[in-house]
Amino acid sequence: MKQLVIHPVKNLQGTLAVPGDKSISHRAVMLGSLAYGTTHITHFLNSADCLSTIGIFKAMGVKIKQSGDRVTIVGRGLNSLKPPRQMLNAGNSGTTARILLGLLAGQPFTSRLTGDKYLRRRPMRRVVGPLIQMGARISGNDSGNYLPVKVETRKLKGITYELPVASAQVKSSLLLAGLFADGTTKVLEPTPTRDHTERMFSAFSIPFSQRGKAITVKGPVMPFKGQWIKVPGDISSAAFFVVAGLITPGSTLRLMNVGLNPTRTGLLNILQRMGAHMGVTYHKTRGGAEPIGDLTVATSALKGVEVGGEIVPRMIDEFPIFAVAATQARGTTVVKNAEDLKVKESDRILMMAVTLKKMGAHIQPTPDGWVIKGPTPLKGCRISSGGDHRVAMALAVAALIAKGTTTILDTENINTSFPGFSQLLERISVR
Repeated sequence: MKQLVIHPVKNLQGTLAVPGDKSISHRAVMLGSLAYGTTHITHFLNSADCLSTIGIFKAMGVKIKQSGDRVTIVGRGLNSLKPPRQMLNAGNSGTTARILLGLLAGQPFTSRLTGDKYLRRRPMRRVVGPLIQMGARISGNDSGNYLPVKVETRKLKGITYELPVASAQVKSSLLLAGLFADGTTKVLEPTPTRDHTERMFSAFSIPFSQRGKAITVKGPVMPFKGQWIKVPGDISSAAFFVVAGLITPGSTLRLMNVGLNPTRTGLLNILQRMGAHMGVTYHKTRGGAEPIGDLTVATSALKGVEVGGEIVPRMIDEFPIFAVAATQARGTTVVKNAEDLKVKESDRILMMAVTLKKMGAHIQPTPDGWVIKGPTPLKGCRISSGGDHRVAMALAVAALIAKGTTTILDTENINTSFPGFSQLLERISVR
């Protein structure tokens, strides 16, 4: 079992760049594999999750070459995927599994999809249910709610589907299924979620429409060409260093070329409400391209806030590190409407409450979030991340300001989203 040992620091100083965005890297590979011609991807996230996506499309006959953070895909068109000779394996990647189910449902062949022991515990029903309404035949454990599942060839039909819970993964899965379906597929969101799939459709010139909270695609779509895709730095990865710079005394950090898509900047908005000293410099981009910029952060006296409602989907992956920030904020922080945290790589509500409480924080879990009182001094200890990469990295940031050494167990899954995290953290640490 891999572990991470973190010693307290005097401060954090430096300029750094985080790896490419995981969500965008996944989608670039998926659509590049369906395009005809060559797609070039730069600043691709070379992580275990994204490599799982590449492996799946290679298994379906797509020619993909990778050199570091550059990926070249030679696609043969929308209907060119081949039946896989083996079960497709999404590894630890929930994004891969859920979005891919929509794509697989539209193929003229039967496939089987599985994942590692952690992914096989994560529910798939919210994707499988609407895909079955579109005509898909998906079977497996608990009627296809858990991997492994079997996806049999069926002709899909477009539907109108209102998401009961805001989910970019479900939205993306249905839109990809809609590329192959007869008729109109319309997805209605209760609140806006990350729009990387829609922006990627624009990049590949795939026709779709968006009016208010409704996103519509008419299928089957015409063939589309390969493109050049530049992946920005992952804001979810940058978030760990943003919070580290804010809560570690005497620190100043600059993060370069970070993706600043407004559907993903909820954490930055909340931290600014809490009194964070933070500067944002946007780069020039064209059309519907992903916004990119540089962030500067410095140690700040934070204050407690209440978080809930429409901002929750805009920071859903950042809640573990937000909980760490809240332990150092003066007053009470309340998180509501974040019950989706229970079905991530772990029950993140419970995991962050248990681990931070062990480190000395005043944190109380609720059915849909936490009540956190601060600021509280933290102490080093021996704790488990539960195999959750974001929990592990959040605890590593907390350990920077703890008294004594912290040992975090079960941290091998950090590589699913942020290879090189511990080395980058060490490079900016002043002891």
